[in-house]
Amino acid sequence: MNAPTSLTSNVVPIEADGHVVAAGFPGGVPTLALATGAVFRIVEGASQEIAAHPDAGILSAAMDFDCAVTAGDDGRILRIRKDGTTELLGEEKGRWIDAVALSPSGAVAWSAGKRVSARDDKGRVKSFDAPSTPQGLVFAPKGHRLAIAHYNGASLWFPNVEGAAEVLNWKGSHLDVVWSPDGKYVVTSMQDNMLHGWRLADKKDMRMSGYPAKPRSLHWSHDGEWLATSGAEAAIVWPFKDKDGPMGKAPRECGVRPAKVTRVAFHPGALVLAVGYEDNCILLCRLTDAAELLVRAPVKGRGAITALAWDKQGKRMLFGTSEGDAGVLTLP
Repeated sequence: MNAPTSLTSNVVPIEADGHVVAAGFPGGVPTLALATGAVFRIVEGASQEIAAHPDAGILSAAMDFDCAVTAGDDGRILRIRKDGTTELLGEEKGRWIDAVALSPSGAVAWSAGKRVSARDDKGRVKSFDAPSTPQGLVFAPKGHRLAIAHYNGASLWFPNVEGAAEVLNWKGSHLDVVWSPDGKYVVTSMQDNMLHGWRLADKKDMRMSGYPAKPRSLHWSHDGEWLATSGAEAAIVWPFKDKDGPMGKAPRECGVRPAKVTRVAFHPGALVLAVGYEDNCILLCRLTDAAELLVRAPVKGRGAITALAWDKQGKRMLFGTSEGDAGVLTLP
């Protein structure tokens, strides 16, 4: 394989001073949620640190182009608006918040123990007890509905509708969960180094196995036709264009290197995949012709890539590592 062309000179480094839990561009501002409890922002070239969870750590965070939501071992769920102001959305006193999710409508969900709570855009909060402790949460691309990953499957819950949640059954421990952009599929990562998916129209099961490690990062392409995942020494990209999804089809492998992929993030408007590795290397891989561009060369001791995010226009990409190294790539 030819050496990738380099984009390293287009990266502006950021010293985040803490394990990066999540990254994003609320209001176009590069924003990092840190395990230290702080939210780190770059506003007009100057760094700004918000003490979102003083004397606590951020356990989970979610971001979109309007805000960031953080939650931690202080039991508090905060919204950090694009202007940097904060709002307390909820509090679970004496409990850790294990997962959070953001909806395109402005709704927020979080889990503490077996309890899942959803706060709609009017501030109304509804709660639901999952069959077991939730590991991952995601909102449907449209509507106020949640998918909740837990032991032996996933639950689909309408917070504003009375009655039991719909359960998608599959034995084992389900960790992360994603919902396809067209709303047709729900896919979870599993403790057993595999993915499991359901086609919601008929509840058909889809098993995607063969990973040497747990695929903890999952991200859909903008057209919903590809699902990229971590968990191997390449990004594993499954085809979902046909009605049977990936069944009977081999996945693509992008960015093959002698290091495990830890994060993946598709460009918002092109079939270009950002791939981050455990040795803090980052590549951009183009699905159409398998071209590769080097964003960050591996540097010993700088930690694994733990967060990747594109801005709304797809011109900038933000990344962070387990050791607090971060940076912004601006495409030429």
